[in-house]
Amino acid sequence: MSTDTTASVSTHILDTSVGRPAEGVAITLAARGGDGTDWTALGGSATDADGRCKDLPALPEGTTHVRLDFAVEPYFLSKQDKKAEAQQDAPANRDSGASGVFFPEVAITFAVVPGEHYHVPLLLNPFGYSVYRGS
Repeated sequence: MSTDTTASVSTHILDTSVGRPAEGVAITLAARGGDGTDWTALGGSATDADGRCKDLPALPEGTTHVRLDFAVEPYFLSKQDKKAEAQQDAPANRDSGASGVFFPEVAITFAVVPGEHYHVPLLLNPFGYSVYRGS
């Protein structure tokens, strides 16, 4: 929850390759108080069945920049395992790299101001992603 002296952050993930929320993606939150200052890890959570992460840690007073790190590799690998069972002859993700996942993680950094709430949705697929400031 934001206050006059702090901002707040929420997020959710939609897997656009299947048109469904991405469940079980680990997310970590870090903050800093200005350009050139060190990042402080604040903790994290994981997305629920709706792809939402409702319990991210509060931002400390003086936060000016926030970083959300999404660990998407385990999510995609679990999907590949399920697909491999259904399609044994098809390559899971052609030209994706050693693990079969092109983007193993997604890091989103954005600026915040006190008193504002920032909802940052991640639209995700195996070969791309997009983010925006939601409401």
